[in-house]
Amino acid sequence: MTAPVFVVESLEGVGPGSVAEVDGPEGRHAVSVRRLQPGEDVVLTDGQGRGASGVVLRAEGKDRLIVELHDFPVELEPTPRITVVQALPKGDRGELAVETMTETGVDAIVPWAAARCITQWKGDRGLKALAKWRATAREAGKQSRRLRFPEVTDAATSKQVAALLAKADFAAVLHEDRDYGSEPLATAELPTEGEIVLVVGPEGGVTPEELALFEDAGAKAYRLGRSVLRTSTAGTAATALLLGRTGRWS
Repeated sequence: MTAPVFVVESLEGVGPGSVAEVDGPEGRHAVSVRRLQPGEDVVLTDGQGRGASGVVLRAEGKDRLIVELHDFPVELEPTPRITVVQALPKGDRGELAVETMTETGVDAIVPWAAARCITQWKGDRGLKALAKWRATAREAGKQSRRLRFPEVTDAATSKQVAALLAKADFAAVLHEDRDYGSEPLATAELPTEGEIVLVVGPEGGVTPEELALFEDAGAKAYRLGRSVLRTSTAGTAATALLLGRTGRWS
């Protein structure tokens, strides 16, 4: 079984033989929940691609773990980079989408307030929902042993999504309706580097106006398969398909 991952604020200045402290909520989880013992392996990360493997020296109190570091893996910025624009699902299905996309390997997630979204992020409620998405990405990144966690941006409007699509090397809107000229994502010509941006619409679908806006920005409509996936699972399935096709899962 691979060593558990814990997040630290910084790994600047560490080297072979350095001793690091894991404290706060991460230290409490390591000491009081995981009950790690001297001699067990752990990995520390800043979530930005830097890691430090080490061995537990001791626990102090209920929330401080002392680790001696010996190896320093680096997770480079992947290419092509995959960003999923995720329409806001209702209930806790947004966190489900973030969790599974993070575990799969997505690089960035953009919450999108689509016209047909039942859920709308406004005021304090929106800030709390965004914080939950970011916390979910962080925890899923740790669970999946990632050193580079996906960025979860501020919520975007349709115009902001269009601007993001216009800069992409490959831009796609997932759409199940063949009447809109959707092509199979499985056979699309993909770039070997740069940025791939996928748009996942809400349960009610992407409106014709949104499709037109995104098409003007250079995005085409693509479908995944014969079955229609929910908004909370479509991004994960599409990410997995692209990771396989681009060689990032090779």
